Amino acid sequence: MPVSAGSRRLEPIQIIELLAIGLAAGVIGGLLGVGGSIVMIPAMTEVFGPDQHLYQAAAMIVNFFVVVPAVYQHARADAVDRSTVLRLMPLALVAVLVGVALSELSIFSGSGESLLRGAFGFFLLSLCGVDIYRLFVPKPRELEPAELQRPTWRLAAIVSVPTGVLAGLFGVGGGALAVPLQRRFLGMPIRRAIANSATVIIATSLVGATAKNYAYLIEHGGSFRPVYLALALIPTAIIGSLFGSRLTHRIGVRTVKIAFFVLLAIVAVRMIYGSYHATVTA
Repeated sequence: MPVSAGSRRLEPIQIIELLAIGLAAGVIGGLLGVGGSIVMIPAMTEVFGPDQHLYQAAAMIVNFFVVVPAVYQHARADAVDRSTVLRLMPLALVAVLVGVALSELSIFSGSGESLLRGAFGFFLLSLCGVDIYRLFVPKPRELEPAELQRPTWRLAAIVSVPTGVLAGLFGVGGGALAVPLQRRFLGMPIRRAIANSATVIIATSLVGATAKNYAYLIEHGGSFRPVYLALALIPTAIIGSLFGSRLTHRIGVRTVKIAFFVLLAIVAVRMIYGSYHATVTA
């Protein structure tokens, strides 16, 4: 059943499907430490049919509400490196606006939506490959707390700019990129890297969601469809995230990660093929 951008109400069956998608995204995100968008956007595409701009606008709203409880827990545990966050955040905010602007280019409008969907598919596929690879290679050395220093603006840009641009372009949180970049270039311990990333995402998701939904509102004649989708996704996504984060310490995550990223790679290939088919038949 397609989700029409012009429709003002969700059917009951659509609400149930969105609640299920939100729950799955929350559990997987909490369990594996991945962003909910990389679950929500492909899932909505599979269930409702392609509409990349709509799903990205909705997912960016959900990202904000899902990450706030996580940041609260990180702050309570004193896991946030504030000096690093203060360097990363300004650059990430500018970068996410650049990413949203790129997603709104005419090449991605109308029938060009399939190109954005295909690019998102390639992004997912590369993400799967990198994450599976990282499961089998030695972890980088982490600096001790006493060794950590406030990053230079150049190093902050290396982390923040690609993270923010991809977050705005594809409607994702950006943690999948921000965490390994912090570990690689800043020597950040994994726990602090995750906490820093989540803290930055609070700001970038809020700014990015505002910009993306404003653009969607203008382009679709005042449609608040992304907000309706987000309202159905948020409650179960938060519940699922809390549940999934507890499961992390009770089950073998490594096997689950491999299975999930293989499944996600299959979904990514389907999105790429669908994009190609839509492009050649347009």
